[in-house]
Amino acid sequence: MSDNREQFRPADHPTDSFLLTTVVGSYPKPKWLNRAEDVHEGDEYDFPAEHLHEAHDDACRVITNEHERAGLDAVVDGEMRRNEMVEFFAHRIDGYEFNGPVKVWGHNYFDKPSVTEEVAYDEPWLVDEFEFTTGVADRSVKVPITGPYTLANWSFNEAYDDEEELAYDLADLVNEEVEKLVEAGARYIQIDEPALATTPDDHAIVGECLEHIVAGIPDDVRIGLHVCYGDYSRVYPEINEFPIDEFDVELCNGDYEQIEVFADGDFEPDLALGVTDAHVAEVESVEEIKENIRKGFEVVPPERLTVSPDCGLKLLPREVAYGKMENMVQAAREVEAELDAGEIEVGYAGAGAPADD
Repeated sequence: MSDNREQFRPADHPTDSFLLTTVVGSYPKPKWLNRAEDVHEGDEYDFPAEHLHEAHDDACRVITNEHERAGLDAVVDGEMRRNEMVEFFAHRIDGYEFNGPVKVWGHNYFDKPSVTEEVAYDEPWLVDEFEFTTGVADRSVKVPITGPYTLANWSFNEAYDDEEELAYDLADLVNEEVEKLVEAGARYIQIDEPALATTPDDHAIVGECLEHIVAGIPDDVRIGLHVCYGDYSRVYPEINEFPIDEFDVELCNGDYEQIEVFADGDFEPDLALGVTDAHVAEVESVEEIKENIRKGFEVVPPERLTVSPDCGLKLLPREVAYGKMENMVQAAREVEAELDAGEIEVGYAGAGAPADD
């Protein structure tokens, strides 16, 4: 782990303290983009691929700008070109096939892919997306990638002896993609592994996958790991051994009951803390978010805290998603000013003092 965080501090940042603000990835799509995708997929109208491509470009411009208006330090295009987090990548990896949707819960369906032969890397998955976003952004751009363990765990394995072998091959492909993103200028990569904290004892596989992914990647590239639900005690303290700069957790939705898992004074990576609830369609107040941010100081000092929503915001009304981001940034800026003024006593576990509530 290296100190590669300062590169995301805006040149005009008003305080000495700096809480890096970002989003996890997904964001509500404009209704007109949803309509354009439906029309393109249907038979009633002629809506060719180049028209849909233009619609995606326009949506990326709009959402990237929306993130910057909210004041985020590191922005994402809201994953405007993506559908489901496994399906999007499976369509781009040789060896995957699709056989129709699978019911996952309630009335929700997931087009679960099958691995029918050895996976292989063909064309870049995200480089064009990243280059377009950096071309329209004034802030640093973060790139979320679904991790190899989740890509393996959420697919039918019909080609490999076991899921572990598949995950390692997929990790090598993710490494190829990250190398190409780095060549294109990416300096903030987030690996999404929602399957990690739901399955006991597989932290060793994820750790090995991450070793594959970061092999040969320069130290100035920030590598985050996002794990958005589950029992974190299953993966901690083992994640201290992972080759990551930042561990991104969903704790707001659980009212921070699991913060104690990490507050032992030995937490190694930076903490990316969810401080707004992605599952609640209400905008938290600035004061409430400030209280949530201070929860992070029970685990790490301010210079190691990243502030974000719990998870992707794509299922929320767009005005609610924007309100959460805007209040989150305002809360972070106010906490920074209070830190500069000495108004917050930071007592994270490693400092041997109680945290300020």
